[in-house]
Amino acid sequence: MNYNVDENGYYGPFGGAFIPDELKENIDQLTERYVEILESPKFKTEFAALLKDYAGRPSPLYFAPRLSAKYGTRIYLKREELNHTGSHKINNAIGQILLAREMGCTHIIAETGAGQHGVATATVCAKLGLRCTVYMGAVDVERQALNVARMKMLGATVEPVTSGGGTLKDAVDLAFAYWVAHPEAYYLLGSAVGPHPFPDIVARLQSVISAEIRAQLLEQEGRELPDYVIACIGGGSNAAGAFYHFLDEEAVRLVQVEAGGHGTQGDEHAASLTCGTEGILHGSRSMILFDQDGEVREPYSISAGLDYPGIGPLHAYLAHTGRSTVLVATDRQALEAARELSQLEGIIPAIESAHALAALPQMKFRPEDVVVVNVSGRGDKDMPTYLREFGL
Repeated sequence: MNYNVDENGYYGPFGGAFIPDELKENIDQLTERYVEILESPKFKTEFAALLKDYAGRPSPLYFAPRLSAKYGTRIYLKREELNHTGSHKINNAIGQILLAREMGCTHIIAETGAGQHGVATATVCAKLGLRCTVYMGAVDVERQALNVARMKMLGATVEPVTSGGGTLKDAVDLAFAYWVAHPEAYYLLGSAVGPHPFPDIVARLQSVISAEIRAQLLEQEGRELPDYVIACIGGGSNAAGAFYHFLDEEAVRLVQVEAGGHGTQGDEHAASLTCGTEGILHGSRSMILFDQDGEVREPYSISAGLDYPGIGPLHAYLAHTGRSTVLVATDRQALEAARELSQLEGIIPAIESAHALAALPQMKFRPEDVVVVNVSGRGDKDMPTYLREFGL
């Protein structure tokens, strides 16, 4: 199987670029130039230097002894929450802003759900002196107030979105609408979604995660390949990065964990792979949650970063071909996983990352298995939710 994007921007039946005519020139130019720029010695040198000296990479691959003892296997945590700004999002923000600057853009627009992508984008724009506008659903502005404050402190303009459900989907809608009206700007998509070439750009930039996992496992375990890699999926950027250098390694089992909200028996969830159908959203063909009238329906998750009614086309293809295993974690399961990691290992994860950790009690492992869980973000931003839910 070939798990890389083809020349037309597809992963099997998923992907493509379904865009308005106003964006065609932008997308065509980006499609023509992105590989050349990303593969250039100039870009690679500057990207690597910023990842090392500014973002703080490589992030540790931490063997979790107490978590391992509980589940009877060897569990490693890829600690993306220790990056500058507190998540994996800084990898993509640095790379795409360097790409945008090379293409002559000085105004960066972005969407954000949990706020981590918005903070990362605002951070790199501040460092490089670029104008930054971030669209964020009004519901997420309220539940992620700390990250809103961080973006404003960094000099970004935060635009609350009140349309629809006021969450991530609606922020993407408004960001695309602004880009259509202002094609001179650069839309820095935060996840592995949207029209080609964005899913491939994000996956390439986030692939530093899996490249490091291979090197770190070789040093720590004497082998490059784990038995399992587990990551949460909303749009899918952290999972794309964690999986990237293992896609062709069939012995490595890839586990995608989506947001089950209050349970998939109703409509209050964001489990697009488990409950969705094929369709088009935000310029890409993938698995989407639709209502009975065929309209994209409002998803639900306690996690702002996973509260999205679709999934990136790479992840849809991995599930479609059976290359990945898809699990669902409810709000309650994610909350309990967050408390477990906090009290067993002294690491408070983002509630998004807690969904990945919630896969552990759903699976059976051998004592000799090497299991890598991608801890994509830290839990500072979610402390109000944890305090409320646990009555602390």
